[in-house]
Amino acid sequence: MIRINLLPHREAKRKARRQQFYVLLGLVSVLAALIWFLGFSIINTRTNAQDEKNEFLKREIASLDKEIDEIKKIKEQTDALLARKRVIEALQANRTETVHLFNELAKQVPEGIYLRTLVQTGPRIVVTGYAQSNARITTLMNNLDDSPLLERSALVETKAETVAGRRLNAFSIITIITRQTTTAPGAKPAPAPGKK
Repeated sequence: MIRINLLPHREAKRKARRQQFYVLLGLVSVLAALIWFLGFSIINTRTNAQDEKNEFLKREIASLDKEIDEIKKIKEQTDALLARKRVIEALQANRTETVHLFNELAKQVPEGIYLRTLVQTGPRIVVTGYAQSNARITTLMNNLDDSPLLERSALVETKAETVAGRRLNAFSIITIITRQTTTAPGAKPAPAPGKK
């Protein structure tokens, strides 16, 4: 016997396919939403982690900037202290310079020379005075050059003048004082430049 299906089978198939389509559409939508949510979460997590790293780096940079400022201040203080130390060492080395200078001048000034002024500007000394003759001025300059404390004497000017009824030669000489260096006790000081 032949069976004939009188049910609307095409419509049932269509309905089943429609239901499948909607189910698949729903699954695809859920899957797309899940993928979007996972992607958004991963990107958001990475962005937050990067923001935290950036904040950490900013804090560290600010801390390093403070340390650099402190180092600069300490360096400035160190430089100032070193400058003071150098000044003190120079003063220590040259504290008896004036006494030595006057002792040396007393030894080196020959008879017939009368000193009027002595002006020191740094290592440069200008000596003015009167001499009985130009030969005595030459002797004074030679004595100053032979001195261990003075060097490079140069005559600035000499001219004849009458002082208290006597005819004398007024002169002006420039000489350089050799700076004393601090040496260990018992050690010989270094020779002045240009000296033998």
